[in-house]
Amino acid sequence: MPLPSSGPPRSIGFGPRFVAPIVIGSMLNPVNSTMISTALVPIGRALGTGAAGTAWLVSGLYAASAVAQPAMGKVADRFGPRRVYAAGLVLVGLAGLAGLRAGSLGRLIAVRVALGVGTSAAYPAAMAMIRAQSDRLRREPPGGVLGALTIAGLASAAVGPALGGLLTGLAGWRSIFVVNVPLAAVGLLLTLAWLPKDTPRPAGERESAWTALDPLGATLFAGVTLPAVLFLMSLDHPRWSLLALGGALAAALVTWELRARRPFLDLRMLAANRPLVRTYVRYATAFLVLYCVLYGYTQWLEESAGHSTTATGLLMLPMSVVAAVASWLGSRRKRVRGPLLLGTGAMVVATGVLLCAGPDSPVLLLVALGALFGLPNGLNAVGNQTALYAQAPGEQTGTAAGLFRTAQYTGAIAASSLIGLFYGDHASTSGLHALALVLGALSVLLLLATLADRDLPRGGPGRAA
Repeated sequence: MPLPSSGPPRSIGFGPRFVAPIVIGSMLNPVNSTMISTALVPIGRALGTGAAGTAWLVSGLYAASAVAQPAMGKVADRFGPRRVYAAGLVLVGLAGLAGLRAGSLGRLIAVRVALGVGTSAAYPAAMAMIRAQSDRLRREPPGGVLGALTIAGLASAAVGPALGGLLTGLAGWRSIFVVNVPLAAVGLLLTLAWLPKDTPRPAGERESAWTALDPLGATLFAGVTLPAVLFLMSLDHPRWSLLALGGALAAALVTWELRARRPFLDLRMLAANRPLVRTYVRYATAFLVLYCVLYGYTQWLEESAGHSTTATGLLMLPMSVVAAVASWLGSRRKRVRGPLLLGTGAMVVATGVLLCAGPDSPVLLLVALGALFGLPNGLNAVGNQTALYAQAPGEQTGTAAGLFRTAQYTGAIAASSLIGLFYGDHASTSGLHALALVLGALSVLLLLATLADRDLPRGGPGRAA
């Protein structure tokens, strides 16, 4: 049966046929990043490993995503976002099937890495498609378009623990991998049916793959990222040699990228665009705090508070609801400064309340705590994404969006390291409270930095100067 034609780009505008496919694909990376949180304990039991081993299932996806997001964005900018988007969905479906057969921790980590690479295509390609559609229509996208992208990512990330707990309780932990197959299939069909085809580049602007993609720069970037991840994973016994290796490769990366014709990491653009760099740092810090809650708090609920996997997922559900509502309200007026200040202030309060949680805490307090963390989850994400769209150079939207997600995963990797440092092999209440003190201090610093940043856009996502 032939797929329906997407029609001319102007005929779909920024309507539902444009938004629906990019929303489905953009959900896959966040939902995979958090869905496993409530399945870590059952996976560890099945494969005979502890929290230190299962932590690689989390960090493996984040490490792959941290490298693949800007790489996919670079490919999307040069060779077409729709092609990259569709290829990523195919890889996600194949990785979901591979999760059925993975019988060891190493193979399961490899599946998570493949999921990280496949799902990394969606967000930078989606942002590049929004920019391309804006150029075709000669108007800025409505706030609802960027808001839908934010809500999809936030809601899927926040609902991930509940979905993971439900699937694990009903069909076993392998179901959290298999669920990717129908999601990727639907996203691929809608992409081929509705999204406008990529505009061919003029013959005079075509370049070789080596020049356009800068494979050496991408390889050096991966070489800097992976030692940093391994170092963070062993904070309890720091491996300084990894830090030295990462530093040496970073020096090589800077030397090469300053000479490259089309650098993978445009250091000159970043040096000249300090507001964009601050957005990356702000986003990484906010998600360090939030991912500590998503993984650390959920493990504590299961191991110390004695709640089942399904119950833990349900206790985290209010976080997803509040995050979705907050991001929708924050995106309506396309503001930046207000949502960021309100979200970071709520984060300060929420980390303080986290100090009150204990094994005998009433369910109402635990539900309220999840809902309270939903505010910074939603408002920080929508505020920073609006800032990104305003600050990123138009021709590098995909790459800038990929680095935006790299910043998020840097925070996530640091979060998993902090959890391992404070918990060890057991998620104790004393470990949770020590973690809450660190998160509270980071939240206060983030609030002060946001207040001091006078370059934050106050209005909508206009083009960067």
